[in-house]
Amino acid sequence: MQPSADLIDLRSDTVTRPTSQMRAAIAAAPVGDDQFAEDPTVNLLQERVAALLGKEAALWLPTGTMSNQVALRVLTRPGDEVIASRECHAVWHETGGSAANAGVQITEIGTGGVFTVEEFLAARKPRGHLVYPPTTLVEIENTHNRAGGVIFPQDEAERICAAAREHGVASYMDGARLWNVAMASGLSLPALAAPFDLVGVSLSKGLGAPGGSLLVGSRSLIDQCVRHRRMLGGAMRQVGIFAAAGLYALDHHFERLAQDHANARRIGERLAQSPRILLDLATVQTNILAFGLNPEAPDAAILVAQARERGVLIFAFGPRTVRAVTHLDVSAAQCERAAEILVALAEGR
Repeated sequence: MQPSADLIDLRSDTVTRPTSQMRAAIAAAPVGDDQFAEDPTVNLLQERVAALLGKEAALWLPTGTMSNQVALRVLTRPGDEVIASRECHAVWHETGGSAANAGVQITEIGTGGVFTVEEFLAARKPRGHLVYPPTTLVEIENTHNRAGGVIFPQDEAERICAAAREHGVASYMDGARLWNVAMASGLSLPALAAPFDLVGVSLSKGLGAPGGSLLVGSRSLIDQCVRHRRMLGGAMRQVGIFAAAGLYALDHHFERLAQDHANARRIGERLAQSPRILLDLATVQTNILAFGLNPEAPDAAILVAQARERGVLIFAFGPRTVRAVTHLDVSAAQCERAAEILVALAEGR
């Protein structure tokens, strides 16, 4: 059922709807058959995103999950080990796809969405060991969803990727919200992407496009991604209609991400004032808030249900953990109202 227009929907930044201007760009897009590399709008988007991230080539895919799965297929072999941050998207939000599609096992390390090069090296298994699965890939999620949109420290990412190369381990960044990282940190997109062999970025989250993600890397790796995209059913036809939305989003929705970050901070500062809500404001770095509920507050499922009754949609991440995400379809005033409602419910009012 489609939410009412008067609801404040903070479940995810994927719930946005195309603006009228984005719809006009979609309608006007020249299209062709992307499987033959003949869709001019897709080709333009791929060239632009590759240039934006400072890589040789890019490939459009329908979803971020497919991007992550294709990256695993290209950078690992069945039976390999992948090292990633604890509670990463690839483990918690892809319905076991990493095991089913790539046949890999993932070892989660670190805390709060980040880990160190020392933790990576301690977890790494060598190739050729009698019983250990070889570590062939290290994956960093930036921003980290379940940790509340925290930014992975760039200097640590550089050290991890350098150590990975030294040991023959590939590197991948699940950068679905990399646009948010660039906006919040002030670092350039090429600098953020440079340490990694492959990078995935999403157009359907903070940028507000109705769909689409891209993998970006060397031309040889992207050529391999084309085959695995088809294997997983992601090779499509006249997808210039999606690409046009992505191009419009890059032109018109990137700079405004700062508003989403300010709105998330606005909510966070109000929630942190309640003794029944557990939120470390240091984790409110971009557009996601992940907060806990103390034993005197309702549990997450009850809070979600009560909030809906008062016109606020949020998402339960666990029995006593809730997520809220700001985006272009919620205003500052709506975020302030939502924060007051959530505090009142947590405090039994």
